[in-house]
Amino acid sequence: MLIKSAKALLKEVTQVYLVLIKVMVPAIVIVKILDLLGGTELLGRSLAPFMELVGLPEQMGIVWATAILTNIYTAMVVFVDVSATLQLSVAQVSVIGILILISHSVIIEGAVAKMVGVSWTITISLKLVGGLMLAAIINWLYGSLDYQQQPAVLLWQASAVEQSLTQWAIDQILLLISIYFIIMTLMLLLKLLRKMGIERLLHMILNPVLNLLSISKNASNITIIGITLGMSFGAGLLISEVKKGHLSKQDVLLSICFLSLAHSLIEDTLLILMLGSDVGAILWLRLGFAVLVVAMFAKVLALKKRRGSSKVG
Repeated sequence: MLIKSAKALLKEVTQVYLVLIKVMVPAIVIVKILDLLGGTELLGRSLAPFMELVGLPEQMGIVWATAILTNIYTAMVVFVDVSATLQLSVAQVSVIGILILISHSVIIEGAVAKMVGVSWTITISLKLVGGLMLAAIINWLYGSLDYQQQPAVLLWQASAVEQSLTQWAIDQILLLISIYFIIMTLMLLLKLLRKMGIERLLHMILNPVLNLLSISKNASNITIIGITLGMSFGAGLLISEVKKGHLSKQDVLLSICFLSLAHSLIEDTLLILMLGSDVGAILWLRLGFAVLVVAMFAKVLALKKRRGSSKVG
């Protein structure tokens, strides 16, 4: 019985992993090509005018561009380099921190979201427009309250290191291999949560928020995993649940929308804190913003559904 269960788990993990890899590998390669062709610098210059809207020096445009096309770690390295000649306040670092947290890895995460049926338009709008909106709100709020205007203290140091294509390829292969074992661990954890009854406890705790977001109980565990570990892992588990018929299209859509704005709340938040940001902005305001936006989106969907039903009737 145990061997049979293990084989079934391995088969399920492999199926999800292969689907995820088919999307992630091309996205990773495209991102690298764009970077090599100067796409990051070009995007950085295009984004510079938006920096004034959120109270940042135009040099921060390259930091946001780096996050959009690559990942948080690379954006942090660029931030350290660019901010060395600037005197940024805690509020300003919190603003660029929000842009990095919400808008990073747009191509990869957009491709993963597309795989479960969420359009590029929705993902890009949430990650770019949503990120810019929250950054502007934080800039206005902290400025109006004269809050966190003291100079930021950088707690993390890194220097840009030239990486050969060979080393880059090795790093990506190791990353992709690790994803398989992470997905396996997460799927096993989900099964254990259900067996131990902890799933029901999580439902009870999160029920008020889930009801507000119109996310069903079936999607709650996966949403939690995405919130804590990251959007790609959350979407990977969504694939499995969708194939089993456990989730509706609305569950998938709302879960992905929420994870586009608030995912990997532990690791990513700690990373941006090391740049000298304020936890109130990058964690609590980000989480509150995500809940508000997705709750409004859910209300719009419900309204459209009611109108559709009334027309049919």
